[in-house]
Amino acid sequence: MAFMPFLTAGDPDLESTANAIRELGSQGVDLIEVGFPYSDPIADGPVIQASYTRVLNKGLRVEKIFDCIRALHAENDSPVPPLVAMVSYAIVFRCGPEQFVANARDARFSGLIIPDLPGDEASETFKIVRSAGLDLIQLIAPTTPPERAEKIVETCSGFVYCVSVAGTTGVRDSLPAELSDQLKLLRSRTNLPLAVGFGISRPDQVDALRGFADGVIVGSAIVRKFEQATDNAAAVAEVGRFAADMVSAVCSGDQGI
Repeated sequence: MAFMPFLTAGDPDLESTANAIRELGSQGVDLIEVGFPYSDPIADGPVIQASYTRVLNKGLRVEKIFDCIRALHAENDSPVPPLVAMVSYAIVFRCGPEQFVANARDARFSGLIIPDLPGDEASETFKIVRSAGLDLIQLIAPTTPPERAEKIVETCSGFVYCVSVAGTTGVRDSLPAELSDQLKLLRSRTNLPLAVGFGISRPDQVDALRGFADGVIVGSAIVRKFEQATDNAAAVAEVGRFAADMVSAVCSGDQGI
């Protein structure tokens, strides 16, 4: 399986975000989701919401995030894993979809996740994203009816973001027993890789997904390390240690499905 961590861009600052991306790359993560702070996220729990608020209160702007990622890719001494922007459609719309996608492409993002873009209204955005050579990753929740899920994956590329629980992001003690049935159903409707997010926070939770999922996404557990840290460098190092444990977990035992 693949390990895909999430970072909030600019929390606590863009320098720390860049350092965390470098550190995660050195630990062998497969992909990193970069959250673009937004005032009214619809899917994020209190930990990520709080990180967005901290960044917005500092006045970080979208173009600064692109500048940071562009500069990272210009370096020659540290590998940068594929990066996917987690961004509200309100931001994309304000910039203009074509312009936002062009900026993301120029900064060398590999794809976009737009959680508030309705799957059955995504065809035009999907065309724009794909024509730029990027992927549009769609979310499917446990409450998504099978016929709607089938329509959503028609405008999805890269991988399917499988929401493990009904609700928002956040650390949870266990994953729902019915998740395996959800993943089996999705597997029958798409050949795209299935990555599970929402509620995963520990290496021992990976085994429950082995044989059903192709990837594991962790957000709140990582963002919280920056929230609780008094030293940014120490937080980056702690994120690196956490990532190393998760990479080891997803790579052990039987892989994939």
